[in-house]
Amino acid sequence: MNFIRNLIHKADRSSMYVILLSCTGIGVFLYMNKWSYLHLITADWVMVYTMLGAALILDYFTFQIPPKGNQQSMDSSVYLACIFMFGGAFSLSVLLPVSIILLIKERKLTWWKHIVNFSIYSLMITGAAAVFEWTGGQSGTLDGYNLIPYFAALAAYFIINTITLGLFFHFSTKDALQQMKRAFVTESLLVYLCTLILALVLTILVVHNGVLGLLLYLSLSILLSHAFRQLFVMYQTIEEKANTDQRTGLFNHSYFESMLESELTNARTQGTPLCLGLIDIDDFKKYNDRFGHLQGDSLLALLGDFLMQKTEGTPVTAFRYGGEEFTLLMPGMELDESYRFMNKLRKQLNDTPFEGVEVFPHGCLSFSAGVAPYQVDMYNKSQLVDQADKALYYAKKQGKNNVHRHGSNDGMEHEIDLVQDVRDIEQQLNLFRYKDMDTFKHSKRVYKYALDISELLALDNAEKRRFVLGALIHDIGKLEIPWSILNKKDKLTAEEWETIKGHVTWGKKMVITNDRFADLIPYIELHHERYDGKGYPYGLKGNEIPRLCRMLTVIDSFDAMTTERPYQETKNVEEAIRELRSCSGSQFDPELAELFIQYIEKRTAQQQLQ
Repeated sequence: MNFIRNLIHKADRSSMYVILLSCTGIGVFLYMNKWSYLHLITADWVMVYTMLGAALILDYFTFQIPPKGNQQSMDSSVYLACIFMFGGAFSLSVLLPVSIILLIKERKLTWWKHIVNFSIYSLMITGAAAVFEWTGGQSGTLDGYNLIPYFAALAAYFIINTITLGLFFHFSTKDALQQMKRAFVTESLLVYLCTLILALVLTILVVHNGVLGLLLYLSLSILLSHAFRQLFVMYQTIEEKANTDQRTGLFNHSYFESMLESELTNARTQGTPLCLGLIDIDDFKKYNDRFGHLQGDSLLALLGDFLMQKTEGTPVTAFRYGGEEFTLLMPGMELDESYRFMNKLRKQLNDTPFEGVEVFPHGCLSFSAGVAPYQVDMYNKSQLVDQADKALYYAKKQGKNNVHRHGSNDGMEHEIDLVQDVRDIEQQLNLFRYKDMDTFKHSKRVYKYALDISELLALDNAEKRRFVLGALIHDIGKLEIPWSILNKKDKLTAEEWETIKGHVTWGKKMVITNDRFADLIPYIELHHERYDGKGYPYGLKGNEIPRLCRMLTVIDSFDAMTTERPYQETKNVEEAIRELRSCSGSQFDPELAELFIQYIEKRTAQQQLQ
């Protein structure tokens, strides 16, 4: 028993699914087939061999369909036709020798994949046969006046195939279920429908024409299989062109966005590291102006070929981001490893000869790069891109031809002029003086709380900047709310409350136009999310909300409770603390709420002593 427990503990979801699927499929086969081979007469064996040959011929003409790694052949139509003509047990009798022959013939394929394939077919055949009988279908005769059982069996076969294979690919490739649904149901639906409807054609031909009908069917199916092969090759070619930047040969920006979303999902669900590198060719404009755009395009092509060669055989994928910017997705790599990899690329590019490099300040080809790691509290892919872009900015500020790690303490990020940023934001907040003085004062108080809390949390300079500036600007979207609603003394109507809630979206739109403050968007957009997932605008829950945004929610709520506002009662400090504790674990992060409460209690005690 201990051995079994250890095996289960070590097995991942993919292995557990394979074991469960295989046991279920084999068990269903043994139960449904009931050793029907012992009861077959000579004529039955002739038909078994005939259908066996047909299935093997069709299996030989296998073709690819989405998603990647999924193969399809027309042999399913043979098994379905056997159900319609001879019953489910007979169809299973054909399946077993086909599977044994394929196991011997395709020895390069892992043995357990043969078992999984056999199990899935067993489940599909059994399910289709059960539905066929349940809806009134009778084997042996083709009832042209009652087609419901036939189409019901086709639907059952397709649904079981989609679910079992979809889950297998989901667990083995870790792709999102939505992607698998699109690949199986949308992109491959036509192939499945053609295959399944052909089962009816085979049934009609065999019932009315015998062996000649089977030969006609095989000819038709082989031609269709060849056509589907050609179609898939064309599909791959078109997909490759759509995802490839023609000038550099690398993947393009749109494919980068898709891959980044996929890799972030993997990192989030599996807990694996992920880093993003952003590269910018140093002084590319100067080279373009000197030698012209054609030579500039040649330089872009050179860098594309360089990145493709250097990332081949590694988990790193290179993309052209736009203009002279490139990105590297580095799944499974920690920040330091990613930094070393990119720095090695930089040095190798420095040593790469190219016409006209003398115009560059460093006398060689070079790039500046920023690299940023995925963090568990990132809720949006744009955050990772923004951090890599910020790191790239610091790399350029240091004289170019270097790589900068986001959040590194090498002196450059200590030079952040927080005072200037605060001054610039306050210029925008001054508009509240004429529209809503309460919001202006509230923003200033929350900012001061954030300064103190950033010290308690021991934030580094970059985190402190984002946190305190985010606290200062978090309600900027209220500038779009009508004066009459902001200053209404009576209780807000439901419609007016929805307008108030819209300030997080309006604030995001106002700030997103300024690249300098783009990294503050989470604080503007998420400070009304709740720890229990009942907040707005997205209903994020727990650690899905960035940690410092959860902290801002506590600060913002405390100040709102202890300050006179037109749409709520004012609480004293003791009442506000009780409210924080009461809502701890539901509205607020319990750990951060308690940290803030201790800060307030200490601060209040010091004020009373003065």
